[in-house]
Amino acid sequence: MLLSRWFFISFLLLALTGCQSAYYGAMERVGVHKRDIMVDRVESAQDAQTDAKEQFESALAQFRSIIQIKDQDLATRYDKLNSEYEDSKAAAESVTDRIDAVEDVSEALFDEWEDEIELYSSANLKRQSTAKLSQTRRQYQALIKAMRSAESSMEPVLRAFQDQVLFLKHNLNARAIDSLQGELGSIETDVAQLIREMERSIAESEAFISSLQNQDQ
Repeated sequence: MLLSRWFFISFLLLALTGCQSAYYGAMERVGVHKRDIMVDRVESAQDAQTDAKEQFESALAQFRSIIQIKDQDLATRYDKLNSEYEDSKAAAESVTDRIDAVEDVSEALFDEWEDEIELYSSANLKRQSTAKLSQTRRQYQALIKAMRSAESSMEPVLRAFQDQVLFLKHNLNARAIDSLQGELGSIETDVAQLIREMERSIAESEAFISSLQNQDQ
């Protein structure tokens, strides 16, 4: 049973890898190279992070209003907070998917670059290309580190929002709102950290895209 499951998983991974290879090959044939795809995916991840940052700010504002504005129906407060939580969770998943896509194309790009370096007959050109690969890899590693750091900063906020939603769902009374008041400061701190990480990652994305575009000049 375990052996058959291992074969199935291995086959699935090979199929997915094959699909990606076929995709990159097809794009290459129409003049869209892996570096172009990488730039596009980094920009897409940057957009997802910007959207997530705005969504978490919106969720925090909703949480504040639920606590601070007294004349609201409790069930309505719950519905609003739950909606913000679900939107925040979807935004976080989008960020993860976009970062995964960046990592996928980067691996394909760097593997291809390494293979092509071996084809040089000129030692000088080979040395220049190797240096450029090393530089691009360092910049990419800084980028992906910032992206993953921003991604991880969403987790404590999502957990906190989930706690508030669950607590409010099962305690629709004024005392529950008073209990949530004590959580506001901690959530504000986590959201502020998230925003800083997102902005740092977005700046890294801009710098990385700029460096790749400058290579063409």
